[in-house]
Amino acid sequence: MTSEELAWRIRRHAIEMTHLSHGSHIGSILSIADMVAVLYNDIMRIYPNDPKNDKRDRFILSKGHAGAAIYAALAEKGFFEIDELKTHYSDGSRLSGHVSHKNVPGVELSTGSLGQGVCVAAGMAMAAKKDKKTHRIFAITGDGECDEGSVWEMALFSNHYKLSNLTIIVDHNKMQSLDTCENTLKLLDLATKWKAFGWNVKEVDGHNHKELYSVLKINDSEKPMCVIAHTIKGKGISFMENQILWHYRDPQGEYYTNAVDELERDKK
Repeated sequence: MTSEELAWRIRRHAIEMTHLSHGSHIGSILSIADMVAVLYNDIMRIYPNDPKNDKRDRFILSKGHAGAAIYAALAEKGFFEIDELKTHYSDGSRLSGHVSHKNVPGVELSTGSLGQGVCVAAGMAMAAKKDKKTHRIFAITGDGECDEGSVWEMALFSNHYKLSNLTIIVDHNKMQSLDTCENTLKLLDLATKWKAFGWNVKEVDGHNHKELYSVLKINDSEKPMCVIAHTIKGKGISFMENQILWHYRDPQGEYYTNAVDELERDKK
């Protein structure tokens, strides 16, 4: 399976999961599908049959509301059965709406309270460095999440301790919750801001798998790395793209049918 194929499957599962569960955040899930696919398919060391293998790379979805993308990737990579995705966000399911590590193999941390996941990632990176471990730590955060002060405390901490084993990917889709980032709280130039905090900063098209692979395969610096991934909220479903409504709306009726039809036409 290529990363492009995995990204398509993540999107297809996500439409089905949010349709069945009436779950939210499909726009955010579609936004990160490509970077998640590249990480799980081509970059990270993962062990589906031994999820706690000490040599594994660690991944944290700091924007935990997009958790369906991670569940879909884990299922496709063999951490649990694909059929279980149909239970997403239903009573008694271990696949909660915001990503949860409780009894879910492959998930390192339950997240949802914005600004906390990246901080835990930095702690993991610090621990790995002290223990002289070689695994890497990755986290995806949202541009809206960068409103949180804890993100910038983490940025200062990680630069100070030269956590080159840490990579933070910012899903820069320019939207958050109920409006654009620009209208909610101006972010200004995110790349310049992260550089000012001492990070090795790369900017990529967050839907271009070659670009993502090129920057994620290695950190060529002693500094922690921040990848600003320019993305489109709702990517892959034309009527969802750049539409803030799909942060919370779930695909039902003709919206569901049209989304499935569009994905099937675009299948690679």
